Amino acid sequence: MQPSASPYEERLTAPRTWWLISLLVGVSMALILLPFGVLPMLGGLAGGTAVAAVAASSYGSVRIRVVGDALIAGEAKLPVSALGDAEVLDAEETRAWRTHKADPRAYMLLRAYIPTALRVPVTDPQDPTPYLYLSTREPERLAAALEAARAKA
Repeated sequence: MQPSASPYEERLTAPRTWWLISLLVGVSMALILLPFGVLPMLGGLAGGTAVAAVAASSYGSVRIRVVGDALIAGEAKLPVSALGDAEVLDAEETRAWRTHKADPRAYMLLRAYIPTALRVPVTDPQDPTPYLYLSTREPERLAAALEAARAKA
């Protein structure tokens, strides 16, 4: 029997404008190297664009998944039994929880270009993390997936 697909999976990709910025970084490098000749200029264009694109891609490669009875968010992996009820945050609450309401002990998978988030309390007494703050484009769907995983566990 095949293992079931993840009930929730999201990749927090970088916005399209970041790719344009990557190209502009390459153009800037080309202009900086222009006094040294055409070949260094082309190398600066290619190298600057590539380095900036790799940086944008790696920052946007983080994933949030609910697999079986576990939540995997970036480098964090927690069983859903150690989590409380998820709170869907609208744009205003998202901003508040990543600024003046934030707890420095919290695990924050924060992407400022995503306007909504999910706040999930950590109920495990052995874990010093008070809650998980997860930037997500679909907070209602993630909360439902967590609830479904908790019901199965």
